[in-house]
Amino acid sequence: MKILTANDVKKALPMKDCIEAMKRGYIALVNGNAEVPLRTRIPIPSQNAVNLFMPAYVQDKTGNALAVKIVSLYPNNPDLGLPFIQAAVLVLDPDTGKLVALLEGSSLTAIRTGAASGAATDLLSREDSRVAAIFGAGAQGRTQLEAICTVRDIEQVWLYDTDSTRVKSFIEEISGRSPIHADLRIAESPYQAVSNADIICCATTATSPVFSDADLKLGVHINAIGSYTPNMQEIPSATIVRALVVVDSLSATLAETGDLLRPIQEGLIDQDHIYAELGEIAQGSKPGRANADQITCFKSVGLAVQDAMAAQLALQNSEKMGLGQTVPF
Repeated sequence: MKILTANDVKKALPMKDCIEAMKRGYIALVNGNAEVPLRTRIPIPSQNAVNLFMPAYVQDKTGNALAVKIVSLYPNNPDLGLPFIQAAVLVLDPDTGKLVALLEGSSLTAIRTGAASGAATDLLSREDSRVAAIFGAGAQGRTQLEAICTVRDIEQVWLYDTDSTRVKSFIEEISGRSPIHADLRIAESPYQAVSNADIICCATTATSPVFSDADLKLGVHINAIGSYTPNMQEIPSATIVRALVVVDSLSATLAETGDLLRPIQEGLIDQDHIYAELGEIAQGSKPGRANADQITCFKSVGLAVQDAMAAQLALQNSEKMGLGQTVPF
């Protein structure tokens, strides 16, 4: 069995390649070439935490992928000096069921989540997008920024987090690191962050919208990846109402995210308002952005198909790069 540490995973998952792997995974999903049951949730009320079990089988031209991720989301961890997300990915041989690898999952999750937004940004945002806003200065925010800078020539980035010290650390760590060559600035308010933004990425644990709909410019593209429960909401209901809404999975988002469930409960939209799954746009069966003024929103709750595709890519690259440790099992 091969073991890939966090550093191994980071080396084995270049963002550009991972973005293309996410597109293939989403296409497999909409074409019925992936088995992705809704994830099993085990809440830990005493810690306001949740453990998720996410299996997937994907049939892909680069090889079939079979994996399961176990991910723990513990909001109190940062106060203990631990990452909010703890995860591991088990990879199995789809032909025999044999366990072939164990990958550190937090790094994989951050990269594949960023790559999903990169895929959506590539398919839905204006090609002339130059200004970005990032909400949330954690690990997810870092890979969101890396992903959008991979597919668009971003010149200026506004960063907003309720903890300003996290933003400063974010800038110190990521400034000038390829492909991020933008002017990174601390936003003093959500308005300052979004008022000129062409692309917005929301990667927070907010339970109420992180910006005002009235502050958005026409033509903005939004990646919303933070809300993964019905009581979490990052995007204003009014924004959802007037946006072209694209999701990673219709069934998963309607079961899990307050970004969509709240405007539905408020009677502002119904299920038919959701325009497409991203795989439909990636394969060309539905068009994406209709015009330069249209507001587009990609809502993702995260899917096991992403983990399976990312793990497959990481293992393929680890063989080429000589990464990882092989142990008897």
